[in-house]
Amino acid sequence: MKSVNPRNAQELMAQGAILVDVRSAQERARMFIPGSVSVPIEALEAGGLPIPAPNGVIFYCRSGNRTQLNAALISACVRGACECPDNLYVLEGGLDAWKHEGLALQVDHSQPLELQRQVQMGAGSLVLVGVLLGALLHPGFYTLAGFVGAGLIFAGLTGFCGLARVLMKAPWNRRAAATVSQ
Repeated sequence: MKSVNPRNAQELMAQGAILVDVRSAQERARMFIPGSVSVPIEALEAGGLPIPAPNGVIFYCRSGNRTQLNAALISACVRGACECPDNLYVLEGGLDAWKHEGLALQVDHSQPLELQRQVQMGAGSLVLVGVLLGALLHPGFYTLAGFVGAGLIFAGLTGFCGLARVLMKAPWNRRAAATVSQ
């Protein structure tokens, strides 16, 4: 798959190329490129591209990294939908680059941030609070920072993140999940 910058992607779209968002529905709910089609990587893997794309396909995620890392998988999953394998593209820099160029976006700030960002903010906050309380009140509070660090290591080793599970049950995420599934 070839890389294409946001401006050239717009030109390809004007010529009939399809823009495909490979992020999850929860990630897409907050912000996406108008005119793009949502086909998460898992759906591509399970059933290929559900629409014909004779004029090419441009794939994007938030930063471009996920799409680039999965380029071989994506390419293999969409071969039948695209008449010319040379017309498969990855949007350089993804949604972030599109936004940086000042191009049109569909934004819904009422939707929560992606779960991974919530976990990063939550873990970072807990570590910061533990360190500050440990320095200002009692060294025993350093264990909070240590506990969060151990949890992150465990999540990395096993793929199970307890903080993510807790955050998924938060009211703002349950509301968003109900909206996305409808």
